Amino acid sequence: MLKDKKLQWLYGGSAIFTALNIFLIIQDVYWLVALPLALAMMLLLFFSMDKLILLLVFLTPFTIKYRHEELGFTIDLPTEPVIVAIMLLFFFRLIYERSYDLRIIKHPVTIILLLNLLWMLITTVSSELPMVSFKFFVSRLWFVITFFFAGIYLFRDQVNMKRFLWLFGTALAVVVLVVTYKHYTVGFERNLGYWAVRPFFNDHTHYSAVLALVAPFFAVMSFNRADSALRKRVAMIFFVVFCVGILFSYSRASWLSLMVAAAGFVILVFRIQFRFILAGIILVVGSLYLFQNEIIMHLERNQQESSGDFGEHLQSVSNITSDASNLERINRWRSAYRMYEDRPLLGWGPGTYQFLYAPFQRSEDYTIITTHFGDLGNAHSEYIGPLAESGLPGMAGMLALSLAVLATGVKLFKKAPTREMRLMALGISLGFITYFTHGMLNNFLDTDKASVPFWGMMAILVAMDVFFCKRDEGISR
Repeated sequence: MLKDKKLQWLYGGSAIFTALNIFLIIQDVYWLVALPLALAMMLLLFFSMDKLILLLVFLTPFTIKYRHEELGFTIDLPTEPVIVAIMLLFFFRLIYERSYDLRIIKHPVTIILLLNLLWMLITTVSSELPMVSFKFFVSRLWFVITFFFAGIYLFRDQVNMKRFLWLFGTALAVVVLVVTYKHYTVGFERNLGYWAVRPFFNDHTHYSAVLALVAPFFAVMSFNRADSALRKRVAMIFFVVFCVGILFSYSRASWLSLMVAAAGFVILVFRIQFRFILAGIILVVGSLYLFQNEIIMHLERNQQESSGDFGEHLQSVSNITSDASNLERINRWRSAYRMYEDRPLLGWGPGTYQFLYAPFQRSEDYTIITTHFGDLGNAHSEYIGPLAESGLPGMAGMLALSLAVLATGVKLFKKAPTREMRLMALGISLGFITYFTHGMLNNFLDTDKASVPFWGMMAILVAMDVFFCKRDEGISR
């Protein structure tokens, strides 16, 4: 009798919820649809944070950016409020338990990351626009806390490392199929690439950078003997899907980043000795210096502009005479350098470049897409942006973090205890090579779709190094 009563309440409540939802949708009110998901996330937050983080990873490629015009803020729904909640709960637990594994804190990647965050906080205090910098710092903090520091504990279980990347990759593959179909309906027109990636991504370069970041992992895992034949085939399918997405993104930076990653693959897999790599770098840099005038003259003769033809579009990478995209990027970099010259140590404050760079532009650098109001984006570089916003230490910190991550990945590829871990380390390292290369020309770490895999993959490398390769240090209490 009691069981029947409970079923009646369940059916009755479901019917009322459904009817109310239908009524609100007719009125163009959609918030009630998200209520069950919100309740599920709240339960997971307190009783199973590991599963909640993995759920967020899966949802991230589908998030939609919501902007509240009156209050002047943007938020990624449905994930960002939950990410903030995880960060706060992490801090509460840290204060309550008063412990965190010292091996993680002492890891070179963690040390450099903490120093970067500390310097960002200092330059937030000295910022020209303190509220803008504070929002930027807090936004960076909740991604780092949730997907790096909390993520490392998630990756104590090796299975979660694979789950993280497979969940993100599966959702991302669905997005790529949707975007590719939209692009197909307009004949893969290059100029409509911006439209095709929305509402999931803000532009085609952002989209392609994220694809290039995760694609190498699936290419490598298609050769993982520990996986079933079906999973290896799916991994190769995902890699092909991501490559198709990158190809039709018409993002020259992503194409070049994959070429650099391919060179990195050859160096790592064939174990080319460091002295030969160093000799090659010295040869290239020396040639660039000795023949700089001839190289500049050659570049100035290149009149090929962005095109729907793949060959011509790639050739336009070196057009510094008439290609508006290339010239505007140079304009942004020069503006950033002038900002750095004014404030070389502390910079103008994290996140402030886009609001302050306009006066630092020079008429000789103007392009047809230049804005005199400085309202069309950032410095287009993960390294030059921090130079303007946080001074020389900001840029040095990002470079040091990049080198530390790659050094950790290479070490794990050579010395991880299992073949599967070595393959994972290789795939993740190649992904980071694409991102750090792409980072010379664009920056996306202020977005959730780049930040979640970026910090999560970094956490995987550190977790591998700490929990599976080092076992001689204790835990702080």
